[in-house]
Order: sequence, then structure tokens, then C-alpha cells
Amino acid sequence: CSAIDACGSNNGGCSSKAECRRTTPGNRACVCSAGHTGDGIVCLEINPCLVNNGGCDRNAECTQTGPNQAVCNCLKGYSGDGKTCTYISMCSQNNGGCSEFAICNDTELTDRTCTCKPNYIGDGFKCRGNIFQELLRNSNTSRFYFHLEALSIRDISGPGPFTLFVPHTDVLNSDPRVKDWTAKGVLAQVLRYHMVGCASLLYRDLTAITNITSLQGDLIHISYSQNLLVLNNKAEIVLSDTVGTNGVIHVINQILVP
Repeated sequence: CSAIDACGSNNGGCSSKAECRRTTPGNRACVCSAGHTGDGIVCLEINPCLVNNGGCDRNAECTQTGPNQAVCNCLKGYSGDGKTCTYISMCSQNNGGCSEFAICNDTELTDRTCTCKPNYIGDGFKCRGNIFQELLRNSNTSRFYFHLEALSIRDISGPGPFTLFVPHTDVLNSDPRVKDWTAKGVLAQVLRYHMVGCASLLYRDLTAITNITSLQGDLIHISYSQNLLVLNNKAEIVLSDTVGTNGVIHVINQILVP
């Protein structure tokens, strides 16, 4: 007589995911393979992600890759190896894309808000200070700023509101009269003739005005025709409506002379 091999046929009736082990003649035991669980007759893959997120960080996604095997990947907005995931602050890099004069606040994942700092205005991505500061920040108007600084003219650093008609930097650099006015001590009067107090006049406001009084005291004549705003029948406004906390700047292509 020979012993009956209970595992000799059809894996002994065990699951295909199990090992059939002979015990005594005619008997066997079914043991699920590694990564599987069950009674040996029925063996199911173990999904480690179902228990404690597979050992992944709570801010990670657990993905089963095989029997009792998984990978951990940090969710969007987090970085790490999946076992440990750290929140990525948008504001930690380049101020979150906000203006250098804005405060960046993380809100939700991959999002943030930008708010201009006190004494600045704007949408958070672009923030402007007072018009005296804005003159320096713009190459089109920086020369005008340097002339004001040299003469210690600080009228427009006050609360305002003001409207400025600023000759383009190229014009101030090339007009020979600037040196003559400086030598004669009258440049301050010329510069103040480009300033208007007590009003922040946007381009659309100027189209409805014919005369305004400068800080120097003389009138500035305004004409509007064929979509052009012209001052004193000579200087055209070529860039307009740079709004600051205490007024507005318009760039003109000629120097106004009182």
C-alpha cells in the first residue's frame, strides 16, 4: 500500500494562492501564500492600505501595488517620501507671487491670498505707495523724482490728494533748458508747475476739465480732442493713471513752462 498524496491533484483543493502541505497520509493543510490571508481554501490579497493608510502619512495617498505591498505618495501641496509629508507653503517662495509690498497668507492647499501692506494700495499682486515713492520705481518718471530730491521738494509726499503731470525721463534728460533753470534757481517753480493739489484726477476726469491750478500758482490749460489730452496746447499725456495712495501720476512728452 502507498500513502495517498492529498496534494497530488488540483493543489489538494487549496486556493491557487495557497500552498498545499501534506500532513498525514491522505490529509493536507492549505496555507495562504505570503501577502494573502484566508483559510487556505479561499485566499485573498492583503491590501495594506486598508489599515492605518498602509503606514503612509495622513497627507499621503496609499496605493496597493501587489499582495501586502503598497507605495505612499504625498498629496498635492505636500512634499516628502510618503511616509512623512510636509505642507508646502506657497508663501515661502518668492512671497507666493505677491508684490514685495504685500503680505502673503496661505489659505487652502495650493492657494494663498495677497494683501497690500499698510500705506500701500492695489490687488496684492501689484501694490503702490504714495506717488512720491512711485516716481522712483518707474524709469519713465524717476528723473523727475531725482530733481525733486535734489531740491528737497517734498510737497507730494504728504496726504494729498495730488495730480502729477510728469515729463518723461528722456525729455528731462535731453532738454537743455533744465540746466539753465537749475543755474537760475527757478527749476523748483517749473517742477511745481507740474503738480496739482487737492485733487486726484484720472484721465477720464481730465477730459471734462479745461483749466486747473498748479501748486506753483499758474493755470494749466487742458484740451481734449481726437482721443488725445493735451496740456497748454503742447504736451500730450502719453501714459496715464498710475494711482498711488495720495494721488495719481500722468506722464507727458514735454515740459510745462509757467
